[in-house]
Amino acid sequence: MSEVVAWDDDGTPRSPRFDDIYRSAAGGLAQAQHVFLQGCGLPATWAGLEQWRVLEAGFGLGLNFLAAWHAWRTDPARPRLLHFTSIEAWPVAADDLLRSVAGYPALQPLAEALAAQWQGLTPGFHRLAFEDGQVLLTLCVGEVAPMLRELDFRADAVFLDGFDPTRNPQMWDLATLKAVTRLAQRGARLATWTVSGQVRRDLRTCGWQVEKLPGLPPKRECLAARFDPAWEPKGLAAGPAVEPADAIVIGAGLAGAATAASIARRGWSVRVLDAARTPASGASALPAGLLAPHQSPDDNLLSRLSRAGVRITLREAQQRLAQGLEWDRTGVLEWRGADRRPPPPGDAFAPWTREATPVQREVAGTAASDAAWWHANAAWIEPAALVRSWLREPGVRFEGGRTVSRIARPGERWVVEDGSGSPLGEARIVVVAAALGSAALLDGRVSLHPVRGQVSWAPLGDDADRLPPFPVNGHGHFLPRVPLVERGAWITGSTYGRGDADPGLRSQDDALNLQRVAEVLPGAARAMRAAAERGQVRSWSGVRCTSSDRRPLVGEVAPGLWLSTAMGSRGLTFAALCAELLAARLHGEPLPLEARLAEALDLRRQAPARSG
Repeated sequence: MSEVVAWDDDGTPRSPRFDDIYRSAAGGLAQAQHVFLQGCGLPATWAGLEQWRVLEAGFGLGLNFLAAWHAWRTDPARPRLLHFTSIEAWPVAADDLLRSVAGYPALQPLAEALAAQWQGLTPGFHRLAFEDGQVLLTLCVGEVAPMLRELDFRADAVFLDGFDPTRNPQMWDLATLKAVTRLAQRGARLATWTVSGQVRRDLRTCGWQVEKLPGLPPKRECLAARFDPAWEPKGLAAGPAVEPADAIVIGAGLAGAATAASIARRGWSVRVLDAARTPASGASALPAGLLAPHQSPDDNLLSRLSRAGVRITLREAQQRLAQGLEWDRTGVLEWRGADRRPPPPGDAFAPWTREATPVQREVAGTAASDAAWWHANAAWIEPAALVRSWLREPGVRFEGGRTVSRIARPGERWVVEDGSGSPLGEARIVVVAAALGSAALLDGRVSLHPVRGQVSWAPLGDDADRLPPFPVNGHGHFLPRVPLVERGAWITGSTYGRGDADPGLRSQDDALNLQRVAEVLPGAARAMRAAAERGQVRSWSGVRCTSSDRRPLVGEVAPGLWLSTAMGSRGLTFAALCAELLAARLHGEPLPLEARLAEALDLRRQAPARSG
């Protein structure tokens, strides 16, 4: 159910209440199975396919999604991936999802898994993943018309749900049905419970072959349709489906490992080549990094992109890493200084960003006069642990000590060569994720810039009680407790040296890192200076790469040649998101982002140029 779900006596829309929605979902699982799954010929029509893509207008209580998921997991002939994309203007509460399946034991564990990810549903797209990434729900929060414009894929099945056309006409009008049809491939199935004459006529106008089927009592009939217009639809042409084959990924840092894992989950056999003997030997060797949303008061482009990335990486860390050893979901306090602008309002933003409480500011050790925000969805992560986990994905093989100097396509397949011109391998596709080295491999078709960063750290001492109980950022990052040594350690930084490609350690950078902490956390700084006086402060530095606008570059350089790089200092935020975006483009899947946000990461925004 989407759009307006209830009306006041004067005819104006109001937000939904659970009882309104629950009454409209009468029939529950039986309706989902009879009207929508059977109406689209499921599960028979997806048998043996690589993927199946459902578009739904009206998520409501999620029963259609849960029914489709249940049918997928119990079908031995199921597709490798089930994509379910649904639009919902008024997401219900997580408890309502659980309440709706109280009478359906088979759906209860699925609803619990859904409810566990059901938070922070701000306007826009949210990618939720289940079954080790083989069931992907893209929840589009917003009114149906603008959300349909942001979608860019071809659906195999369409579920038209929602309230009666007389109560919610914009959900069923011709413009909406045309927008839905734009996303349907020829032969797609459509199902809905309404048999409204106007809806049937409009569907036929859009090229759907419509038939009435027996309904689920007390309804006598329901509707099924197949998209088979007598004309060639404009804008429908899409490239042929890419069947999984073999791939080479160049680079075994966060970007390359995430990409390898994403396409391997889709059936590819992936070799990951890196000049270093071990993975995560470049900037991804950072001892520990902070994963946190970048929130602005006006919820700008970077804010929306970072939330999407943080959501995906948090889920990957939770599924793959050892909590307390390789990562920990701690939350983070963001120091704002004199900037007292509030974060975006509303309950949906609260799990992401809200004003820090006085107690949080006090225990952190910031000045009472300073402003601060609290980000609950934040964590410290050991990047190399995440890289190693991605490289263990079935179908991925890491090969160190392989320096790629040239990429060529003498025939139907791409070939990678070393400095002497000897082939290192060939594959159907090649993904370049070699950080700064990507520019040379692509003969200057992208422009990349070095950014040097140095962090400082030391073992925890007897004065560790002076440190805050959670990470603090906003003027550099300060992580008070990470397991770098036997007793744990604090780590702070990093510096940000634009145009600097020298990875050598510098004592002045350690001093700068400690000074920045002192300006925000004077109590913590005293403990850090004591460690420096004892000669315990250690350093790590690495060189990251960025684009001119400091956003990642993702996309297809030439047929079969792809790029994912320029993560800058936000590799933990963007690597997994960019990997899923690349995989979606490669396979014609629903994107994990709104189309306009995906364009902000697309390499085509950058004019070809030599790296500098």
